[in-house]
Amino acid sequence: MITILKNQNGSLLNPARFCLFLHRQFILDSQPFRLTDSRKRTDFTLCLPIRHTDNRTKFDQPLFGLAGPDGTPEGFDVEIGKIIADELGISADKIQWVETVSQNREPFIQNGQVDIVVATYTINDTRKQVVDFAGPYYIAGQSFLVPKGNPNNITDPENLGDNVICTVTGSTSEKNIREYTNNVITVDKYSDCLEPIRTGQAKALTTDNVILAGLVSQNPDEFEVTDGTFTSEPYGIGLAKGDDEFRAFINDTLEASFTDGRWEEAWKKTAGTVLPTPEPPEIDRY
Repeated sequence: MITILKNQNGSLLNPARFCLFLHRQFILDSQPFRLTDSRKRTDFTLCLPIRHTDNRTKFDQPLFGLAGPDGTPEGFDVEIGKIIADELGISADKIQWVETVSQNREPFIQNGQVDIVVATYTINDTRKQVVDFAGPYYIAGQSFLVPKGNPNNITDPENLGDNVICTVTGSTSEKNIREYTNNVITVDKYSDCLEPIRTGQAKALTTDNVILAGLVSQNPDEFEVTDGTFTSEPYGIGLAKGDDEFRAFINDTLEASFTDGRWEEAWKKTAGTVLPTPEPPEIDRY
């Protein structure tokens, strides 16, 4: 069942993130992962980045997390969440999706409203001050989306010249690209950069390569993603600070999926429809 939370005016919250409520049918202590008595519960919550869409709305992360017109969630983050849920004995049909906003990721973990966040969630030192991370389960990197054929020969941030680059206001991508050029225009969401590129107002869009690949998958005759990346964005699974037992359990689950084929299968049926299959990253058991 999918529950969509809306603003008071009835519009969808944007950007949209959804939480998985994974309802347990048995006592958690019967599983390999053991909760302390104070944390025994009959449900398990998990956040993912889902872009809810209809015929009027474009979405930014079709390869990692989206809810289509029928509300069915799909993407690599969704599959990673299912792998963890399955290891806890929770089947996919026991998952309920509930929306939250992106800036609530740390507060939701800190307040106990969710147990984990799987949401193209870059591990960094600032976030690690308030939450912990399992993983990473994927290493993304910032790149460029350009018109098909790359007519302006944009290959890396060092050779941008006077070319105008589009990205999202206030994003890490904006911060990174401004280290190389001030010829930057910003918009509310990444898909809003496509029209300025079509009209020539901008020559490229920059953000994480997996987001760019998702946009190209929707517009394959118009755009392409340049080779290579110029940042490293390790995507991790956020959880409560100090919950070392649970973090170890998730890390063990991820490592097992790297070797038994589940991680590769999840990749190939989602992001792997556009991107080559990478090597699984090394788990950071800090």
